[in-house]
Amino acid sequence: DQTWFGHMAFWLGVVAAFLTAFYSWRLLIMTFHGKPRADHHTMEHIHESPPVMIAPLVLLGVGAIVSGALFYNLFVGEHKDVFWGASIHVLTANDTVAAAHHVPLWVKLTPVIVGALGIVAGFIAYMFATGIPQRMVKTFTPIHTLFFRKWFFDELYDRVFVKTSLKLGNLFWVKGDQNTIDGFGPNGVANTSQKFGFNLSRFQTGFIFQYAFVMLIGVFALVTWFALRSGLFLNMKDLM
Repeated sequence: DQTWFGHMAFWLGVVAAFLTAFYSWRLLIMTFHGKPRADHHTMEHIHESPPVMIAPLVLLGVGAIVSGALFYNLFVGEHKDVFWGASIHVLTANDTVAAAHHVPLWVKLTPVIVGALGIVAGFIAYMFATGIPQRMVKTFTPIHTLFFRKWFFDELYDRVFVKTSLKLGNLFWVKGDQNTIDGFGPNGVANTSQKFGFNLSRFQTGFIFQYAFVMLIGVFALVTWFALRSGLFLNMKDLM
């Protein structure tokens, strides 16, 4: 692709090849070389994996190494049309696999050379001159912090989504559920009944004179009600 974004994608891929080779061999060196980072108890129980685990790994490793050389032409080479048939149809203008065979030699060698340089850099930094990583961190602290904190993606995600969701959840929980639904619903009815019952229980003092007073109030209320129903008050008004 002779466009500007095609060239940009190529060079970004070259940079990615260097970084991938570098951190992959950094991982290998820090895992299998140098001073162990495990404690003494863990080191005493280290042992080789049994054959039932090693054998599948060997088969997978051999297949990964030789399968590309054996089946290259069949999958993406000269005989790919015979193998894939009509299952994959690629327009001539979009056949990037065929176009990759006709690129200049330096385009093919650049990722390989850069990947080898990444391996060498990883060996030098983590196998021989082990002080280089710390000096790089001190020299490029802002850039290292940005990359080490993953562009602060976790912090931004926590601030924008997690904390916002928690605030909304607390709002709906406290204002909506507890104060509104429960406040006017089950809890509200229960609290009103409890207050009403508490106020009624205040009349249960155990004193006879208070019971008699309440009974008199009840009798007065009943007499008043019957008088109103029978029109007694209206007749008395007519007489006056």
